[in-house]
Amino acid sequence: MDMPESVKAYFDAERRNDPDALVAAFAAGAAVRDEGAVHEGIPAIRSWWVAAKKKTHHVTAPIEMSGSGDKVSVCALVSGDFPNSPVTLDFAFTLEQGKIVELEIG
Repeated sequence: MDMPESVKAYFDAERRNDPDALVAAFAAGAAVRDEGAVHEGIPAIRSWWVAAKKKTHHVTAPIEMSGSGDKVSVCALVSGDFPNSPVTLDFAFTLEQGKIVELEIG
């Protein structure tokens, strides 16, 4: 799948369980919207992701991508220690200057 570099970096870091590489894909003032909460800034995004991994031990596998330019959506299969696993979720990325500025998961 031919994804923008920062989106590819996000999913690669997810797969490797690498929080430092994951947050490196985001711009400094980025925001993540997940499960009704907003996590703004690199420290908050890192804390959100580390807590989610610890709680659910989830694995995310991209299935398909749509969009181009600064708006890209990736449909991914997410499995882990949570009810109804696995689920298919949409990861909607907004990009600026090669970095993720917004990610909405739903």
